[in-house]
Amino acid sequence: MKEITFDTTIAELLNDYDGMKDILIDINPKFKKLNNPILRRTIAKVAGVKQAAIVGGMEPLELLNRLREAVGQELLEIQKEVDAQSVEIKPLWITKEAKITLDANEMLDKDLNPLVELHRYMKELEANDIVLIKSDFQPEPLMDEYLKKGHEVYCEELNESNFLTYIKK
Repeated sequence: MKEITFDTTIAELLNDYDGMKDILIDINPKFKKLNNPILRRTIAKVAGVKQAAIVGGMEPLELLNRLREAVGQELLEIQKEVDAQSVEIKPLWITKEAKITLDANEMLDKDLNPLVELHRYMKELEANDIVLIKSDFQPEPLMDEYLKKGHEVYCEELNESNFLTYIKK
């Protein structure tokens, strides 16, 4: 079997290791969303271990090592560097009213893919319009996708199960 790394996708884990879905859910109940077949066919293909950890509110190294331990791989140790510039300051543009507000949890409950739905809505927006996504997790794969496309993205954790993610077109 391949070595599990931060970049190993959730789909690879599910395909390569029997019982991995249950292992993930045992590690973190937030991963119960993997019971949703739409999520497994879509987001799981692009979300790596690091992104899944963030979605689950975990330290990426903790999730990585728990997965490695579950399949008999050696645990890893990584030195953390604290960078004063990594502190994120709330951007002023998020104070502008959102043109569209989406609830990622409701979409997943209806077997809709939040990323696909967001793509559809983004086509209707003007430059500098804002989309607000509400969820009970940090939607890291969705955020990465839109950062790669050149959009400004900001996620605010209101509490452990309430996240607001802003995307500026």
